[in-house]
Amino acid sequence: MKKSRFSEEQIIGILKQAEAGVAVSELYCQNAISDATFYKWRSKFGGLEVAEAPIKGAGPSHHS
Repeated sequence: MKKSRFSEEQIIGILKQAEAGVAVSELYCQNAISDATFYKWRSKFGGLEVAEAPIKGAGPSHHS
């Protein structure tokens, strides 16, 4: 799988800007992303805070 150009913190920051009222079309240009990318991120990360972002490889622990 291709590594993202943006960290999870950056993605959440972009989504927060949209929630704060920045025009979505302006965010597309500023960050060189497509509308499909934005809406995919929103469905995955929408409503999360940076501290709540999923950590890669941190699945449920199976150790006793």
